[in-house]
Amino acid sequence: MTHRILILGGTTEARQLAGKLAARASVTLSLAGRTESPVAQGVPVRTGGFGGAEGLAAYLQETGIDLLIDATHPYAARISANAAQAARVAGVPIVALRRPGWEPVEGDRWTQVDIVSDAVQALGPAPRRAFLALGRQEVAAFEAAPQHHYLIRSVDAVEPKLAVPDAHYLLARGPFREAEERALLEEHRIDIVVSKNSGGDATYGKIAAARALGIEVVMVRRPALPDVPSAETVEALAAIVNQFGADHLL
Repeated sequence: MTHRILILGGTTEARQLAGKLAARASVTLSLAGRTESPVAQGVPVRTGGFGGAEGLAAYLQETGIDLLIDATHPYAARISANAAQAARVAGVPIVALRRPGWEPVEGDRWTQVDIVSDAVQALGPAPRRAFLALGRQEVAAFEAAPQHHYLIRSVDAVEPKLAVPDAHYLLARGPFREAEERALLEEHRIDIVVSKNSGGDATYGKIAAARALGIEVVMVRRPALPDVPSAETVEALAAIVNQFGADHLL
């Protein structure tokens, strides 16, 4: 019996996991639709929201989903909360893919803050040359500090552009390697980096480059996420899913 799995995705790991599981399960990958040109996924894709936890619970029941996997970005706290609630309501098992966060090491100059508006304040009153590596959803908060020069990188264009006098925009999709990031920081004479603690290797290059150059990093801590069974890697989560299939459906 083939079991039906819904993966809430948007991360590289979600795509990798879908590929691993597609051979032995009916996998649908759900994307929020925030990226205009997502990478090809290789499995059936559903794009757009569900209408909160209630809508997701209804979808799980209507489509006969046997297992819900939350493989969203570590900062998609609302989606993760809705997923946990929907799984409870629908009586569907849930497991999450939670990549470990980065930890500061010797040579790092981190200022850790809880939310993006605190990161704006952490830049201070004097003009800085700041690299915002946050994604386009978050950068509008920096309009509150127009004295800084901003280098803003995102997968899709920031629209509307920030109402600040000095900003440079880059469109790029990771992974970003340390050597490339170091060259970027030097070219733009960056003296402070603002980042989310995304974890993983794909975007760690800027953190390593900042360390090598002695540049300060304002790191936005991860939000609290629901307490559900989880794994840290694609391989570990695939093993859990395979055991789930053996225990429940095969």
